[in-house]
Amino acid sequence: MGALTKQAVILLSGGLDSTTTLAIARHAGFALYAMTFRYGQRHAREVEAARRIAQRMGVVEHRLCDIDLRQFGGSALTDDLEVPTARAPQEIGAGIPVTYVPARNTIFLAYALAWAETLGTGDIFLGVNALDYSGYPDCRPAYIAAFQTLANLATKGAVEGTCPVTIHTPLIDWTKAQIIRRGLELGVDYALTTSCYAPPADDLACGRCDACLLRLRGFTANHVTDPIRYATHSP
Repeated sequence: MGALTKQAVILLSGGLDSTTTLAIARHAGFALYAMTFRYGQRHAREVEAARRIAQRMGVVEHRLCDIDLRQFGGSALTDDLEVPTARAPQEIGAGIPVTYVPARNTIFLAYALAWAETLGTGDIFLGVNALDYSGYPDCRPAYIAAFQTLANLATKGAVEGTCPVTIHTPLIDWTKAQIIRRGLELGVDYALTTSCYAPPADDLACGRCDACLLRLRGFTANHVTDPIRYATHSP
């Protein structure tokens, strides 16, 4: 990899997918500008995970943005709703679950677009996935393509032809097993990451929510032990 000459904004949640995406952007030669949101999520541990990951992975600048999506609710991640657990593989991805946060990726990408424009770059990385995921509408290729079209109509650099916008989604058609395999190849320390929707304690994952089950299946498929600690799990 040569000298870092390109800048990119990476949306970094502290989870497995966004951390792998960060590693892919780094491997591609981008200087990393990470953006993390404190959006009213019930569990702040992902913000702390994002801080650790940014420090360990050579991020040039890490912005922590505060917005309050709890005022709208409508999601088990921002409201007092029960997180689904122990769902069968065929249930996960069938329909839109209560863990979907209304308009979250649209809001996050709008913030990332604003920062990218001030940095003078059109490269934005997002760790969405449309295979092993929970059925969220704002993780689909059609949504990403539509937002990229919007971004190229809405920003000064794109309209003037000096800085077209590209929304990079390197994981979008990968399974969780493929994502983990690539991350391991790139030296990602998955012990730094967190995925659980309903952690029972600060240092444990539940092992039963959709995010935990998808993650565990991915590690099992790679014949690798997940380095984080679980209260219980059934890979």
